[in-house]
Amino acid sequence: MPSNIVLVTGVAGDLGGKLLARLGTNSAFERVIGVDTAPPAKDVLQRMGSAEFVRADIRNPLIAKVISSAGVDTVVHTACLAHPAGPSRRSAVKELNVIGTMRLLAACQSSPKLRKLVVKSTAAVYGAGARSQAVFTEDSELIPASSSGYAKDAVEMEGYVRGLARRRPDVTVTLARFANIIGPEVDTVLSRYFALPVVPTVFGYDARLQLLHASDALGVLEQAVLQDKPGVFNVASEGVLGLSQAIRRAGRVGLPMPSAVVPSVGKVLRGARVVDFSADQVRLLNFGRVVDITKLKKEFGYQPRFTTREAFDDYTAGRGLRPVFDGARLASLAGKVVVAAATGQAGR
Repeated sequence: MPSNIVLVTGVAGDLGGKLLARLGTNSAFERVIGVDTAPPAKDVLQRMGSAEFVRADIRNPLIAKVISSAGVDTVVHTACLAHPAGPSRRSAVKELNVIGTMRLLAACQSSPKLRKLVVKSTAAVYGAGARSQAVFTEDSELIPASSSGYAKDAVEMEGYVRGLARRRPDVTVTLARFANIIGPEVDTVLSRYFALPVVPTVFGYDARLQLLHASDALGVLEQAVLQDKPGVFNVASEGVLGLSQAIRRAGRVGLPMPSAVVPSVGKVLRGARVVDFSADQVRLLNFGRVVDITKLKKEFGYQPRFTTREAFDDYTAGRGLRPVFDGARLASLAGKVVVAAATGQAGR
């Protein structure tokens, strides 16, 4: 039995906005409310049916009033940021992820009408390193790659979700750990990374990447709202791609470099507002990460439509990425940037 009154957080983002539009055109719901500090994209506003947008900050305790006054029985939390695509203030993101989730869950706990909570998390909670498991299951230990990154936020957020589940056993809690989402319209660290003409890599590493098409991420969230699917689920596409394979499929030129130089190159790209490489993301591109989706398929009942390879190819086709023809020249130019970064000359 579908929920009647649904509240979706993070609707200014791509995933939250599209979910708002999809639920808003479903007549099974009495009311669908989207909240964020900024409105959804124009195309979402044009096709969100009967859904409503309320400008509200989940970091503000007033979010409890929105939930209680509307009689919300289902909350879908998509506002947690795992890897902002462009440069952003780390303190602001952490406040949204941690404080925002705390405020939201406090409001959920005090709402007697709430019966379902769906939370978007990230597979980055498992970390990425030389000693990591080859394949992570939902029972694997949570070891974020850094003690202060976005993945650490997600680990804290999940702790709050488990606390709510213990205090409110009457609430169905679904927690989805998404692999890196990719698609023609998605703006993420990886989508920007693979669009670079010359893609910096770490010499001696060829990470295994497992991706998730945006339409499958949306499908999982929608199914979690329409049906009761309690538990923690890894959400990713079938199969993996080697980093070098992905670079070739995107028609880019890979540029291996010493690991010591990568942070400096990352600063150059961040300073140019091209892409924001966090420590978590750099470790992913070194060591990769693969999750087991058996539970997603058997218990949750969802079979991803796209494999990792198909999801990546749809991204490259949708973005219109064309092969870099003069690869040698571009690699030479990029090499100069690397040298400049390593010697501290890039900012001069």
